[in-house]
Amino acid sequence: MKSIDERIKNLPPALKKEVEEFVNSLLKKRRKKNGKRLRQDWAGALRDYRDQYTSLELQKKALEWRGD
Repeated sequence: MKSIDERIKNLPPALKKEVEEFVNSLLKKRRKKNGKRLRQDWAGALRDYRDQYTSLELQKKALEWRGD
C-alpha cells in the first residue's frame, strides 16, 4: 500500500488544495480542544446546600439556577 504522501502527490492540484484545507481544519479543531484549561473556580460553591439536597437533586438545582 502506498503511503499517504505518495497518494497525495498523485492527486490533481485542486484536490491537493482540498487535502491541505482539510488537514488545516483538523489541526485547528485539535488546538481548540487542547487550548482551554478546565476552570474549577466554582468548586465548593454549593456546599451550603449539601444538607438540603441529595447530590442528584443538587445537580438538578444547579442546572435550574444556571438556566440550563
